[in-house]
Amino acid sequence: MLRGLFLFKTPIPLKALLLLIMLVLKFGGTSVGDAKAIAQVAQIIAETKEQDPNTVVVTSAMRGVTNILIAAAHAAADGDEQPYRDARSELLLKHQIVAGQLIEDGVERAAYGRMIDDRLRSFERLCHSIHVLGELTVRGLDVVSGLGERMAAPLLAAVLRANGVEAEWVDAAEIIVTDDAFGRAAPLLEQTCARSNDRLRSLLEQGKTPIVTGFVGATENGVATTLGRGGSDYSAAILASCLNADEVQIWTDVDGVLTADPRIVPEAHTLSQLSYAEAAELAYFGAKVLHPKTILPAVEASVPIRIANTFNPQGPTTLVLPDTAQNGSVKAISAIKRLSLINVEGKGMIGVPGIAARTFKAVAEADANVLMISQSSSEQSICFAIPEEDTPGVIASLEDELELELARHYIDRIRAMHDIVIIAIVGAGMRGTPGIAARVFNALGKAQINVIALAQGSSEVNISLIVAEKDADEAVRQIHASFFSPRT
Repeated sequence: MLRGLFLFKTPIPLKALLLLIMLVLKFGGTSVGDAKAIAQVAQIIAETKEQDPNTVVVTSAMRGVTNILIAAAHAAADGDEQPYRDARSELLLKHQIVAGQLIEDGVERAAYGRMIDDRLRSFERLCHSIHVLGELTVRGLDVVSGLGERMAAPLLAAVLRANGVEAEWVDAAEIIVTDDAFGRAAPLLEQTCARSNDRLRSLLEQGKTPIVTGFVGATENGVATTLGRGGSDYSAAILASCLNADEVQIWTDVDGVLTADPRIVPEAHTLSQLSYAEAAELAYFGAKVLHPKTILPAVEASVPIRIANTFNPQGPTTLVLPDTAQNGSVKAISAIKRLSLINVEGKGMIGVPGIAARTFKAVAEADANVLMISQSSSEQSICFAIPEEDTPGVIASLEDELELELARHYIDRIRAMHDIVIIAIVGAGMRGTPGIAARVFNALGKAQINVIALAQGSSEVNISLIVAEKDADEAVRQIHASFFSPRT
């Protein structure tokens, strides 16, 4: 594994290393949350760079910064100017404290102070304009919400230089070219790869470590955009794909991907390997380590992804690979909470074409995400799980779309069951392995936990079931115990 390279005691010639590997390291908001965390990140980068000069770093904003920026902009649109004024002062102090603790050179520290002061003054002017107009556009929100990364990257680069590591920050707006879908922009890979290779490889050849802003990009015309949820992971995967990297390392605050949430299952342990499909399923069903969209560029380029703990760098990690041995075993159990189960039912639905299509058309019109679908073999009912906050809109949309069927009693009722949880049992090739479902239901039966609905993905990677929220944690514990022996 590539981590082994970090353990070499004999120095490796620079030219040989340049031919060996390219790493892209991404650090999340918790990893750069305060001075102590940033010092730890700087140490990880320095130790990595000693063995691998071809290291590119992607950083998120400091923990909590993006939320402060967005809340202030929304308040300005609602007519309240005080939050953005407070935000400017708070964020200036937050970043200056770290610079004061970690950057000894007074000239460098002062230069960074001027930079963030200028950026926050621009933020204040933008929020004032939002206040005057009384409107926050998605384009304007992208400018505001990307500011955190544009303060964090130069800070991390300065801290690295203070520790003897040649580093230069790079605004991803210079290299990641996107469409103009503000708030959830998609990269234009041909242009992005050309710019990334030109800019980043040039820095690497100079012996510098590029520190790239995560989450942000820009259109071909230079208009600021953001990549949406999981944006910094997405940035890292895009760059890894363009640079033909040997590995993406996602540094977070957990020891890789665990077999279950350790807050629910204390004996949960780190998985050494996962397939892309398994990682995507776990992320979709509640695991917060990776978002499926963010790993797509790496998947398409077959770049392995390693998940490691910034605060336990010598601890266990998880390597996500294109394919792993599919022995049909369960790899992990995950859960999504705060859901509702919508049930469309009626004897008149049997054999009537188009009901399912119209049902999900109505859900789409309500802009809701369907997380799981289950249908009775008699076609008398369709049930599906959605986020709880979307329930009123979905019910209204369904009643409007199926008004005639309800009036004629083809459909008896549309009802919502609240406080339900999806539990996903994930592992490649489970469908071809006898006894998996039996063990799941035996574990739940012994604990007297009722299964409300059930589905199995056609990918053979997961079995999903719905239980009441009050039973969810115990269900996860019982299923985990049935597949994983306690570790001592």
